[in-house]
Amino acid sequence: MKQRLRPRLADIAAAAGVSLATASRSLAQPGIVSAATRQKVRAAALQLGGPAALIEPRGRGAGIAAIVPTLDNAIFSRALQAMQATLAEAGQSLLVASSDYRPDTELAALRSLLARGVDGLILVGAQRPAEAWELLESAGIPVVLTWCGDPRFDGVLVDNRAAGRIAARHLIGLGHVRLGMVCGARRHNDRQRERAEGVREALAEAGLDLPEWRLVEQEVTLAGGRTACSALLSLAEPPSAIICGIDHLAVGCLVEAQSRGLVVPDDLSVVGIDNLEMAAHLSPALTTVHVPTARIGEAAARAVLARLAGRRGIGQVELPIELVVRHSTAPPR
Repeated sequence: MKQRLRPRLADIAAAAGVSLATASRSLAQPGIVSAATRQKVRAAALQLGGPAALIEPRGRGAGIAAIVPTLDNAIFSRALQAMQATLAEAGQSLLVASSDYRPDTELAALRSLLARGVDGLILVGAQRPAEAWELLESAGIPVVLTWCGDPRFDGVLVDNRAAGRIAARHLIGLGHVRLGMVCGARRHNDRQRERAEGVREALAEAGLDLPEWRLVEQEVTLAGGRTACSALLSLAEPPSAIICGIDHLAVGCLVEAQSRGLVVPDDLSVVGIDNLEMAAHLSPALTTVHVPTARIGEAAARAVLARLAGRRGIGQVELPIELVVRHSTAPPR
């Protein structure tokens, strides 16, 4: 996508018929100019460059920025580490912000980073309010989406729906017919929503289903996994296997099942998605769907660098995922 270039402050001032200083004050300190002047400058900025032109950058060269849902998650930490290393090789720095899975927090971070004059943005997912998309489209800098994409921007993606299907088909192949699922809140998390839909698709193919009462949303933490697992095991007909939308929740499920005296996988099979490093070192080792998080971070950084160097964008690049079978799954009793 060819993004609109951000207009120069001088262009906005000329279009509004005001001095450079007045235009700057209107954008950076609107409370100290008259309403009429402020409106003229805003109208000129919007006409020339869209919503992002209303944010006066404090100079370019601030580096590349990444906004992730949380810093308290090894998935995003690994991606950020790969971004940092790749950008450092090119002499670029990485600024990091966290949205706490909240669209309003991400929007505030976008405004702040654009005001800092960042040279590029890397974001997670493709679900955000219209105001955020308008800012991104008019920012005039490279934008790369990760995990889930939007055709308006370059993207380094994985097929999250396929990840859910892979996990479900593995358990169906082992003979499980009553499955439960634990995932993060789907409302503002397109990765978790797509993985849940993938599970449902695979079950439907086999003539099975995943009713809402066997799908539990929780915070993406070990404690959240324990709470959700407890709810599923307390059902009158508990599932013989649980799919977790992310490995952190799967670890919580393992801990909760074992605290109840259940043997995994003899009494309960558990599958995760992401393949965190710790997944291979649990007891039992966790069966999971591998998502190449480090490669996502590296590829996203290289995509931004390519745009800054004037090369063509990468479009939508999908990285492969695969099932990693370990010892937390087995046929049902």
